[in-house]
Amino acid sequence: MNTFGIMTLNVESEASYINEIAARSHSCGMECFHFLPSAINPHTQLVQGRRYCALEQNWTDEEFPIPSLIYDRCFYGDDVHSKQCIPIVTWLKSREEITFLGFGLPNKLELYKILSDSRLAPYLPHSQAVKDCSEVISALTKQKKAIIKPINGSQGYGIYYLKKNDKTIHVKTEKNKKIISRIFPNESKLFQWLQPLINFRPYLIQPYLELSNTVSKPFDIRILLQKDEQGVWVERGKGIRIGNTGGILSNLSAGGSVVDFTTWSSTLSQIHKEYICSELNFITTNLPEILEREISPLFEIGIDIGVAKNGALWILDVNSKPGRKVILKTEPELKETLYQAPLLYGEYLIRTESKERKSSYEKTLYH
Repeated sequence: MNTFGIMTLNVESEASYINEIAARSHSCGMECFHFLPSAINPHTQLVQGRRYCALEQNWTDEEFPIPSLIYDRCFYGDDVHSKQCIPIVTWLKSREEITFLGFGLPNKLELYKILSDSRLAPYLPHSQAVKDCSEVISALTKQKKAIIKPINGSQGYGIYYLKKNDKTIHVKTEKNKKIISRIFPNESKLFQWLQPLINFRPYLIQPYLELSNTVSKPFDIRILLQKDEQGVWVERGKGIRIGNTGGILSNLSAGGSVVDFTTWSSTLSQIHKEYICSELNFITTNLPEILEREISPLFEIGIDIGVAKNGALWILDVNSKPGRKVILKTEPELKETLYQAPLLYGEYLIRTESKERKSSYEKTLYH
């Protein structure tokens, strides 16, 4: 029986999702394991982790060889453990006898540079690195409103909205599902707050896009793409994420809600609906091909697309380790499909694995 390992940075991460996959592993011809990269013994190359017992339908703590097939669900932060795990995962990706379901994507700025040279360039908000506060002021002087976000961020963490008024600068963010707002009386006071922030972690700046609905709630379209059991990209589903009134995030982790795409699109005129669906199809058809050609093989992609008040579509984020909440809430009938998908694609990789896939692992050393 093939060994299927789910890798996370802590035992509690995505527990329900991991349990659902494990419960279906035996029927897909897989023995399922869950482990942390830091739990690999460098001398014995054995892992201290958990094995799923199909008979008793529970996990048991065991030591076992590194699984031959790995589903990477590690979300790295600035903490010591993340920094410890990154080189371990890099080493795992280089091993010929180990197959990853998919490799990671580069940071937001590197991804922007890659997509800027593709046919998807018109859908990208202009992005540039922020190294000094003066660059932020320069951008605000030109366009009055801007967004700064961590280059390596996820789940909406550390995103700030800035607006330059006649004399003051308004900064807004969302933490713990609350909108936090602050007014700086001058540029000097803003610098005192902002410079330590961008010194601590790399940030990028983008123009602020008017992506709120008619009641001033930010919203976007989340699309989940995956490869099926034949290795073919398919769209699993899409839904609308809606944030808090006056907020800047539509992420569910920030307190957002969900509406199914059909319900939302039914409120549009027929011409507008056809236009949006055509644009979305163009993006979802081209994006996987570009990413796999320029970066690395992937198993799944989460795409966040904003719809501006003038009708323009913008690619806001691309994630190689997407969640499933939006799709499960709007299309609950896909539950079985989503939980089996990693296992079925894993089977496909085992049947068709080739050296060509491994030859590009050097491009995947991004997190």
